[in-house]
Amino acid sequence: MKWTFRWYGKEDPITLDHIRQIPDMHGVVGTLVGKLPGDVWNYDEIKELKDLVEEKGLKLAGIESVAIHDSIKAGTSERDKYIENYKTTIRNLGKNDIGVICYSFKPIFGWAKTNLSYELDDGSVTLEYDQKIIDGIDPDDMFNLVSGQTKGFKLSGWEPERLKKFKKLEEMYSGITREKLFENLVYFLEKIIPVCEESGVKMAIHPDDPPYEMFDYPRITKNKEDLLRIIKAVDSPYNGVTLCTGSLGANPDNDLVDIIHSLKYRINFAHLRNVDIIGEKHFIESAHKSNQGSLDMYAIVKALNDIGFDGIARPDHGRTIWGEIARPGYGLYDRALGLSYLQGLDEAIKKSK
Repeated sequence: MKWTFRWYGKEDPITLDHIRQIPDMHGVVGTLVGKLPGDVWNYDEIKELKDLVEEKGLKLAGIESVAIHDSIKAGTSERDKYIENYKTTIRNLGKNDIGVICYSFKPIFGWAKTNLSYELDDGSVTLEYDQKIIDGIDPDDMFNLVSGQTKGFKLSGWEPERLKKFKKLEEMYSGITREKLFENLVYFLEKIIPVCEESGVKMAIHPDDPPYEMFDYPRITKNKEDLLRIIKAVDSPYNGVTLCTGSLGANPDNDLVDIIHSLKYRINFAHLRNVDIIGEKHFIESAHKSNQGSLDMYAIVKALNDIGFDGIARPDHGRTIWGEIARPGYGLYDRALGLSYLQGLDEAIKKSK
């Protein structure tokens, strides 16, 4: 595996100098901060980001993410314009030798947690999701939910620009079904995958986090069946999946080892982390080790070795530990600990063969 680390650019308090001190670090997965869904990523902007990374002896191994415009997901009359913009961005990434785009295709709500500061017994802080909190929110009060005015709870992952157009988004997605959302994804993929093949850029769709519906909006990347349907719909190695163990693993019905063997060579990126399921649709993001959560990380890493996965992988969300002031889920210390653990598993599995 090519070990990487998520990096948020020059404004990230975690610097490239920090990241390159983690042993066996191949590179980072980054983004162009400030780009809105539908914007074209220009060649020179991408090259500037790439040069920053390469100056430190690392590789810009992939992008998280070139966000999909809502017109594409909702299938409006404007979608072809934004698909053309996406094609241009793919070409510009390919010219800069960047080979993977991690993206999602979720209506309105991306990743969601109900608590960004759940305190564990050891004093560390992590992220929590509790469906009971979501179920207790009046659907007619959605704007107050995302703006942080509902019962003191603010939904995570909402940038100010997106908040301003929330009412319009509600109207855009009104009545959209799971089947229609899937059809809109296939329409998008059929347009862009030929460009991906020409440019050497693989797509890697990210599973739903949490892996079940929220607020009656459909989700189509929740489980093995969903992911297999997507990769079969446009049958190209450039149409692949981000294996996010924490997202899929939050549903105990998802057998991650079986999912890995089922997807095989269509796993284009791996996010490796653990979760601790503490109730029905109620979980926290634990430390990476198997005995800290509900997932068998040894079995997961072994399954990736068994299928010959040699793509980019990274530790995913970590706890906030040792007094660090960090973006929720994206501190340095616990993710570095988690990566060292994953590398140790990987080395032991390889040597045991």
